[in-house]
Amino acid sequence: MTQADTDEVVVARNIWKIFGPRAEEAMQALRRENLSKSEVLERYQSVVGVRDVSISVGRGEIFCIMGLSGSGKSTLVRHINRLIEPTSGQILIDGVDVGRLDPEGLRAMRAKKIGMVFQNMALLPHRTVRDNISFALELRNVDPFTRAEAADRVIELVSLQGYGDRMPSELSGGMQQRVGLARAMAADPDILLMDEPFSALDPLIRRGLQDEFLALSRVMNKTTLFITHDLDEAIRMGTRIAIMKDGEVVQTGTPEEIVTAPADDYVAEFVAGISKLKLVFAHTVMQSIDAYTRNGIVLPPLEACPKAGPDDNLDALITRAVDQEHPIMIMSDGRPVGVVTKDALLHGIKGEV
Repeated sequence: MTQADTDEVVVARNIWKIFGPRAEEAMQALRRENLSKSEVLERYQSVVGVRDVSISVGRGEIFCIMGLSGSGKSTLVRHINRLIEPTSGQILIDGVDVGRLDPEGLRAMRAKKIGMVFQNMALLPHRTVRDNISFALELRNVDPFTRAEAADRVIELVSLQGYGDRMPSELSGGMQQRVGLARAMAADPDILLMDEPFSALDPLIRRGLQDEFLALSRVMNKTTLFITHDLDEAIRMGTRIAIMKDGEVVQTGTPEEIVTAPADDYVAEFVAGISKLKLVFAHTVMQSIDAYTRNGIVLPPLEACPKAGPDDNLDALITRAVDQEHPIMIMSDGRPVGVVTKDALLHGIKGEV
């Protein structure tokens, strides 16, 4: 097994999910004739949920899956812990074929390996915050002292100190969502599945919880599949993003790749209104030193140029370029590796890179 393979925590291979009495027949017709979703419904009375999707998620990555309602994003993620059985295809968790697990193995994987956070937290109304958080550990027959200790640890992580003995009805929506996140983390799973966890919250609370989760993710290094219909949220949260339409993944890439190089008109329409200032970086818009000087242009003295690093974004580059005559020199390990001109900055802002 290669190093790349060992870093792949979740792998989905050619996942198909067709709902309906003629699912297998419909899938074969889709493969032969490349039918549309509406044609499959009309001809086979079957609904295309997921259509030949393959993804891989690396250790510690926040992998966002986004799309409009009905695009298949939630259906895809429910295959990861086998809440849904695929019509065809394979799911691997740390190299283990989930489809081959017996009931006991599947229960163990769900209990120890994977945590889930939903838009509807489904907190138990008759249990305190602490007891809600420790419920999964209780089902695993963990002793009361260890359960309480684990609950108190994650209560602090999600900034709910002092609320352990409160009931869910005494909490705001944002606080209840924190309890749902804490419950998923209390069992210390390797993988978090988050299905639009913040979408029902007010914008300010939502942004605050996004910040908190990003900070937690850096500390705990959880591998996360994060479902959203909001591109701004996907770009803010995701290490990489997969955009789905009609059950298919139409593009997978980093936020920068999605915004600067949309795969088709559908993705281009999604990203049309997104600011590029914090998503496009110097290494993308810079020219090499050789390219800059190729047509006889003389490189300005290094000490006269504003300087930046390859990973500085457009916002930082603009700040350095203001009131400067010379282009920005991009430095790495103390030496110049490229040049960003004001023309290149303008093209970057427009997404023309």
